[in-house]
Amino acid sequence: MKHIPQYLLLFLLLFGACKSPNSGSPAPLTDDALMDTVQRTTFNYFWDGAEPNSGLAPERIHMDGIYPEKDQNVVTSGGSGFGIMALLSGIDRGYITRTEGLARMEKIVSFLEKADRFHGAYPHWWYGDTGKVKPFGQKDNGGDLVETAFLMQGLLAVHQYYVNGSGKSEDSAQADPALTAREQALAQRIDTLWRDVDWNFYRQGDQNVLYWHWSPEYGWAMNFPVHGYNECLIMYILAAASPTHGVPAAVYHDGWAQNGAIVKPHKVEGIELHLRYQGCEAGPLFWAHYSFLGLNPTGLKDEYCANYFDEMRNLTLVNRAYCIRNPKHWKGFGVDCWGLTASYSVNGYAAHMPNEKDDHGVISPTAALSSIVYTPEQSLAVMRHLYGMGDKVFGPYGFYDAFSETENWYPKRYLAIDQGPIAVMIENYRTGLLWKLFMNHPDVQAGLKKLGFQ
Repeated sequence: MKHIPQYLLLFLLLFGACKSPNSGSPAPLTDDALMDTVQRTTFNYFWDGAEPNSGLAPERIHMDGIYPEKDQNVVTSGGSGFGIMALLSGIDRGYITRTEGLARMEKIVSFLEKADRFHGAYPHWWYGDTGKVKPFGQKDNGGDLVETAFLMQGLLAVHQYYVNGSGKSEDSAQADPALTAREQALAQRIDTLWRDVDWNFYRQGDQNVLYWHWSPEYGWAMNFPVHGYNECLIMYILAAASPTHGVPAAVYHDGWAQNGAIVKPHKVEGIELHLRYQGCEAGPLFWAHYSFLGLNPTGLKDEYCANYFDEMRNLTLVNRAYCIRNPKHWKGFGVDCWGLTASYSVNGYAAHMPNEKDDHGVISPTAALSSIVYTPEQSLAVMRHLYGMGDKVFGPYGFYDAFSETENWYPKRYLAIDQGPIAVMIENYRTGLLWKLFMNHPDVQAGLKKLGFQ
């Protein structure tokens, strides 16, 4: 495949740069070099691996070329939101030039302007060559407000990156006026997409709750009001933040927080959690990632949670402690190999969680690696261990989605929604770039204030 030589070149460069001058054997990568290697290769999922017409993230990439549902050209809205943020980090780090990055963002926005939308909200999947919705399920063939929120989180970060011109130039210290004008024009186009999302419509008749789905064919048949806590916090914040279709604060307090019922102090693995986790005592780790790729949890609080960073760190530590205790005695689980989240599994796809019912012996690298902002030392230990396992778990787009040592199961397959948080959270740990951009958007600031966040 055309992407393999670039990957091999990167590997050889890193291998050569890290040789010990005395022994001739490779010296261990520094933490920074390791993070950069993982971030750069994961970024390539969204750069080299992008669907060519839309520029967006394919839902999945299978290195074996086997796609049972013939969906290799299907792109994902939420995963693309994460991927857009990964692209920003690549532009800022010089993985690609400012000009290259802008051209890709223009392609993406041009696609989004024409792709199927439903009262301003995007579907979970499109066909990348046409922009037509691909049903996520029989009745899920319309707007998906949660995935739309993930996409908008990324687009608002891009808006802030370009609204005044990025100020970066690969050729000189002086900004290129023509490039700056294109960047600012793109920011305005993103603002239009953002303002077009009709969050109020998804209250299904002005109820004080947001519904996940609406279909032009099946209406509200999916019937999924969203309550917390899970991965959907960002949806409620953006719904409140919208300058054109903003929902009242009561939608957050009555719907998401259910008039305070979201608060449920309890302990798991001896670690304190403050929130009620929907359907479980402690959720999969993507609940600590998806809303916080742009939303900075550091010191963030409202009347239901005294510190979202501490809560998400504790959720991560619960997950780690469970894997170390390893009650089902899976091979490989331990202090340097932990992490349960939604991913491919030994039997299809599963939301792996830190309990014996939902633990299938599968490690998903995104779980620990995307928690690096919460548990840097522990997550870096996992990163180093996994990197040491070599090409069994690491390929041209970073770590493969999941594996099981017990089952000797090492599929060379990727999912966008798992790759994106790795690159984004590594960048947030290193520089806070995506947090700074998203949190600096004036509408986001207004939405947080409206809901009583500090």
